[in-house]
Parts: sequence; structure tokens; C-alpha cells
Amino acid sequence: MITPLDVTDRTLAERLLTIQHAAYAVEAELIGFDGIPPLREDLDGLMSSTEHWLGRYEGTLLVGAIAYELSDDTVEIDRLVVDPAHARRGHGRALLDHLDRVAPRPVSLVSTGSANTPAVALYTSRGYAAVAELEVAPGISITQFRRES
Repeated sequence: MITPLDVTDRTLAERLLTIQHAAYAVEAELIGFDGIPPLREDLDGLMSSTEHWLGRYEGTLLVGAIAYELSDDTVEIDRLVVDPAHARRGHGRALLDHLDRVAPRPVSLVSTGSANTPAVALYTSRGYAAVAELEVAPGISITQFRRES
């Protein structure tokens, strides 16, 4: 089940923050850089997020989430996180598919660590094309992706 999330709900936000930290810790390991901002975010920061959120559940357990921002013609994915204990089961893909249905836009944007091969593979498999690579720290880059419908 996928549903909108209210990140002002403290109990929900605590679970989401646990997932976010765990997911970004995996990315930090993959890319060799632990300066990823969501990895450092605290509960108050998450709860004050102005992004739209969707959560993926297995039964009653939140296992993943996607945060995004909308404009008239663009959806920008800010975060896509899946609990590492539930990874590689299609949750990320399901969140992306659901977002396409509930907030269709001609342009979709997302970025990830260039060395995060699972995320790069997910985005490219869904039609995203790399449009830029930016160095964010010495030897560490992120790839920006774009998809047009």
C-alpha cells in the first residue's frame, strides 16, 4: 500500500527518519562519502519538511518513502528511501510508479550519488537520462537525471 505521509506526525516521522538514515548510510558506503544532507537531518528538520511525501507499507510497517516537489510542468524527486531490510523488493520502483500516477508532469528530475549503482540502475530503467554530473566533494559526484514524458 502507498499513501500520502503526514511528516508532522511524530511517531510516523520517527520511523521515516530511521529509514532515511539507514538508506542514506547505505548510499554513503556505496559512494564513499558521509556528508549527504539527509543522513544528518534530525527529527525536527524532517517534521518541518515542506515536500510532498508518499509512503510504502508492508502491512502496517512503513518500509519506504518518496519526497517530491511540484511545479506546473515538473516533479522533482528530492528523496527516495527504502529500509535496507526491505530493499531489492520493488518498493522504490513502486513509489516511482505511484508518483507518476498521482502527480504526472511532463518533466521528472532526480539526482543520486554517481557511484550509487542500484539507484542509477533504477532511474535509467525507468527512462531517466543522465544530464549532468557535479562534484560535491573531492572525488565525490552526483548525477542529475531527467525524464520527459
